[in-house]
Amino acid sequence: MLGLGVERLRADMNRLLALLFHQGVLDEQFLQLQQLQDESSPNFVSEVVNIYFQESEKLLRNLRSLLMDIEFSDYKKMGVHLNQFIGSSSSIGAKRVRNVCVAFRVASEQNNRLGCLRTLELLEHEYCYLKNKLHELLQIEQQRLLAAAVRYPVQH
Repeated sequence: MLGLGVERLRADMNRLLALLFHQGVLDEQFLQLQQLQDESSPNFVSEVVNIYFQESEKLLRNLRSLLMDIEFSDYKKMGVHLNQFIGSSSSIGAKRVRNVCVAFRVASEQNNRLGCLRTLELLEHEYCYLKNKLHELLQIEQQRLLAAAVRYPVQH
């Protein structure tokens, strides 16, 4: 029975990953990240993803702050934040977030404030979706690890 729970959780994880790949939310870089996790670093993916979330939220706040400034004209500074966001999103395989960042950077390079505001809204939406789904995935993984670690005494 215990093994079935672990297998069900593994199947749930695989279904969610398949959905995220099918939707284009994640790419193969996420699988490479998972391959770096082993017994010596069982929380590697979770730690990397949480760092990504912390940094991304800072970048989103900075981008929103820049665009909300009535006197805004520093598109180069916006480009620096977007390049950071593109790089970190690429490194964890956040494909749709990265793609929106690229579109945002194009609007920024064209000094298109309205385009920047629109892509910021889309970026925040894509980021929230990614964050919710990765939290769900990491939660299933944690449950799977706990279920696999539980041992019941053998009765004679």
